[in-house]
Amino acid sequence: MPIELIILIAAIIVAWLVFTWLIKIVKVSLKTALAIAAIVLILQIVFGIGPRDLWEQIWRLPETIRDMSR
Repeated sequence: MPIELIILIAAIIVAWLVFTWLIKIVKVSLKTALAIAAIVLILQIVFGIGPRDLWEQIWRLPETIRDMSR
């Protein structure tokens, strides 16, 4: 086998592995984004808690955990 053919086969395998890895990353990211959107929507509809309220609580989370551990 010529070396060019071996390099071509290796390049195709590497490209396929990178492509499948990227597809997996995109699928997980979309699932996470949809889950976050659903949670925020439920909080807003059911409890009247907006995204800004949730974001403020996330920023205060380390302080809240620190206060609870005392």
